[in-house]
Amino acid sequence: MLKVLNLYAGIGGNRKEWAGNIKVTAIELNKDIAQVYSDFFPNDNVIVENAHDFLINNYQDFDFIWSSPPCPTHSQYRYNVGVRAKGFDGVYPDMALYQEIIFLRYHFEGKWVVENVQSYYDPLIPPQKVGRHYLWSNFFIPEFDTPSPKIRSATLSQLQENVDFDLSRYTGIDKRKALRNCVDSSLGLHVFSRATNSAPLLQPQLI
Repeated sequence: MLKVLNLYAGIGGNRKEWAGNIKVTAIELNKDIAQVYSDFFPNDNVIVENAHDFLINNYQDFDFIWSSPPCPTHSQYRYNVGVRAKGFDGVYPDMALYQEIIFLRYHFEGKWVVENVQSYYDPLIPPQKVGRHYLWSNFFIPEFDTPSPKIRSATLSQLQENVDFDLSRYTGIDKRKALRNCVDSSLGLHVFSRATNSAPLLQPQLI
């Protein structure tokens, strides 16, 4: 059985099409979002905890790790629209992203991937670019034509249709944010399939 760690799990967009002999542990800090994930994936072990802390304390227990750290401080949208066009305050980029990339590259012996948006700055560590995503991993991920829906202007029903999650029965959560944060399930499957089909490991380079 393949032991999988799904960090910053949200409601599980990236995990939606994973199948096979796997045991998934999902880490999500927001307890209400974690409950939604658990409802959709009742066989997964869902833990409400800080994903960054959980990773460094438990990474050796897994065969494959997927991490999608929060993206707003890196995103082109926040910088170009928020800061430059609307006058939002500038913020420090959250360096947990690069901490995890470096840590996994040099300490984790299984396969791993860190996913994030394309940043407004030149990436500090070169990623693989797949669709509209940056992916850092220790295996090669071929290019993939990911869907590019207009999520900012989409209605709630359109967002639900785009990611195939029905949140109509839930209250007390930011549904739009939860849906916008979903990694497209087809990309999740593309990456997962590559990781589990004996893709050769890339050797870490000195940084």
